Amino acid sequence: MAVTRVAALLAGAFVAIAGFTQAFAQDTTPASSLDVELNGLAPSQKGCMMTFVALNKLATPINKISFELAFFNDKNAVDRITVLDFRDLPQGKKRVRQFDMPNVTCDSVTRVLINDTPVCDGPAAGECMKGLVTRSQVSVPFEG
Repeated sequence: MAVTRVAALLAGAFVAIAGFTQAFAQDTTPASSLDVELNGLAPSQKGCMMTFVALNKLATPINKISFELAFFNDKNAVDRITVLDFRDLPQGKKRVRQFDMPNVTCDSVTRVLINDTPVCDGPAAGECMKGLVTRSQVSVPFEG
């Protein structure tokens, strides 16, 4: 009788640990999201070449999207605001977009913020900003 009770307790503990491990290992990105990554900054003849990688995991394709970005300087002040046209983002496909930012020195950019999506053609109103997930592969923080 005692052996059966111990076996049952051990089995329950293993099930609990397995469930915890599975939950912990799952991706924290929402299933329905718009992932935008700041992938690179490189000096260019005009200023700073910015590379982004976008992945549309929303329920519908995006026919046209633009992002209003704010660039912060070393004083944590907004240096400039600009709108970048990311064109279309098909559902489930990664797209690389590059923008040469004139008169911007890459070293002067300390943070980039997606302030808004003035154009988001395809998903329901507000879904592009609601599903936005940002990350950075460079030392500059990228927020949404």
